[in-house]
Amino acid sequence: MVTPLAINFRAATPQEDGVIAQHFYNLWRDLGIADAVIVPQWPTLCTEFIVHARQHLHYQAFVAEMEGAIIGSAGGQRFAGLYPWIISPSDRQYGYIWGVYVEPDYRHRGIATQLTQLTVEHLQSIGCTKIVLNAAPKARPLYQRLGFSDSNLMELDLSATKLP
Repeated sequence: MVTPLAINFRAATPQEDGVIAQHFYNLWRDLGIADAVIVPQWPTLCTEFIVHARQHLHYQAFVAEMEGAIIGSAGGQRFAGLYPWIISPSDRQYGYIWGVYVEPDYRHRGIATQLTQLTVEHLQSIGCTKIVLNAAPKARPLYQRLGFSDSNLMELDLSATKLP
């Protein structure tokens, strides 16, 4: 009989920002982004972003840990917006989930689901009224099972499209 792995889910500490950054990098590589187009200073850019988001946007990451090793992570923060927010935060305060990542050997075990749920709970606790995220195609079913729906976000890839 196989014993299930003991996985501990918890809030990440600032000392683990480097692990969160590494997972974010791994996420992009898993999505097919070539290492050659990722800027060399990605570790510093990621950790500086996390520090700023923690200080100003209520950022919190969560990790899945097994036998002392972090095998997955996810983070969330208040969404800073793409345009001026003229609606009262009590009516519209978006949260944003990003960087959901699980090491390949531990995928399809519910770890990303648990990390996402912890992040949703955090965003709800800071007053968010809606949560948005950008889902990788393979992850869409996970988020749909958690109640996320398709939105009206539309894209135009200018690197592959000529306008009429």
